[in-house]
Amino acid sequence: MKAFKNMWRLILLSATLTIALCGCAGDKAGESSSHITIGIPQDLSDSLDPSEALAAGTREILFNIFEGLVKPDKNGDLYPAVADSYTISEDGLTYTFHVNKDCKFHNGNNVTVEDVLYSVEKHADPSSNSAYVSAFSDVKYYADGENVVFELPEKNADFLQYMTMAIIPKDNPNPATNPIGTGPYKFVSRSPQENIILKRFDDYWGEKAYIEDVTLKICANADSIVMDLKGGSVDLFARITAAQAKQLEGSDFEILEGTMNLAQALYLNNAVEPFNNENVRKALCYAVDPKEIIDMAFDSKGTPIGSSMFPAFGKYYVDEINDVYEPDLEKAKELLKEAGYPDGFSFEIAVPSNYQPHIDTAQVIVEQLKKIGVNAEIKLVEWDSWLNDVYIGRQFEATVIGVDASQMTASSMLERFVSDSGKNFINFKSDKYDETYKKAIETTNDEEATEYYKECEWILANEAANVYIQDLAQLVAVNKKYTGYEFYPIYVCDIAKIKPVE
Repeated sequence: MKAFKNMWRLILLSATLTIALCGCAGDKAGESSSHITIGIPQDLSDSLDPSEALAAGTREILFNIFEGLVKPDKNGDLYPAVADSYTISEDGLTYTFHVNKDCKFHNGNNVTVEDVLYSVEKHADPSSNSAYVSAFSDVKYYADGENVVFELPEKNADFLQYMTMAIIPKDNPNPATNPIGTGPYKFVSRSPQENIILKRFDDYWGEKAYIEDVTLKICANADSIVMDLKGGSVDLFARITAAQAKQLEGSDFEILEGTMNLAQALYLNNAVEPFNNENVRKALCYAVDPKEIIDMAFDSKGTPIGSSMFPAFGKYYVDEINDVYEPDLEKAKELLKEAGYPDGFSFEIAVPSNYQPHIDTAQVIVEQLKKIGVNAEIKLVEWDSWLNDVYIGRQFEATVIGVDASQMTASSMLERFVSDSGKNFINFKSDKYDETYKKAIETTNDEEATEYYKECEWILANEAANVYIQDLAQLVAVNKKYTGYEFYPIYVCDIAKIKPVE
């Protein structure tokens, strides 16, 4: 048996995490009675139930309230959380997690194996929106004393990543409005379109958060973000534009730079005309120049991508795919002519009004497409409308948005393009893609799976599923009276690591 015991506690206290986790838990709780206001671009309006949350922005905040049996650190490594240890059988088919006796829910109750099994059932329910439905479709799970055991039909290199799914109490009747987790912060209240209030959970099993009270202020008007920061009503905003960063030069704010770890693209509804024509989609790919977008709208900060994968995913990322569509206006015009649109066409780009980086990208795309006779009009929509009409309802022609990985797995980026996937909001349909993705998830060989995933990325590019743009640079404005902000390889904001400057 391969055991992972409580050595993780020593690892967490090592030099690599000193900035985040220095000091003893008791001292931190007693010394810090501070407050921070963090600006977020949209309300958490889809659901506070982690098995139903759809939006990346919602999951980003729920990361602070909920935990899985294991959780990721800033390097993407997993360490025990709701489970204090786990073992993996030599054949890789049996995972056994020992429930952490010191782990409590925010309501004061200790976590039990029944709570864990209940949480798995919720995430495995095909009728839910959970990102983990397919992960548990053929997996057996049961209690064995204080352990929860998972038996896999075959080896799955991604399975431990799935154990980051949120564990919730079995006896909470309203998880969508009263979220109760085990994380370093507990939910206090929500004022729609105004704020969400969190409070440090002082019975947290691990290292306590530094800051006691947190206000998540809804900043849906992108034009007011700099004013809110300079005016003192917001202490931190995690995703500002290069232009906003320049406006903050010489102020009380430090600008930190990382990557967003998402695939920003002009996403095309493959089921509507003219985007049901592959040549039309390819024409747009040749007409749009990602490098020019990054230079013009983002002060040259950002990484061009050619498919639904970003560099932080390491072994799955294929840099050569970026060269599939070198900007070529004449080639674009030829493809439009072959597709029956020699004089171009008009279409609408739905863009969430609260995400300035996507608005800026769309504006440059509009100008680039004019060069091949295609007229695109930007339609700004509120976030709730985008989520319901575009993502869920699929009532759109095109949209500019960023797609993230709900787990740190290649499948979480690529599953959404399988023909019958409920997440396939662009209605992409490719038999070759479906067959290749099926091979990727069915093989027990990690190297083979990696190659199949890469092939899926090539198919998305070669069939021009979308017009891929970039992995956006993440610029974070932090008031200089705070420190400790950390970038993660997934779309989260770990508030517990932020602390006042001493």
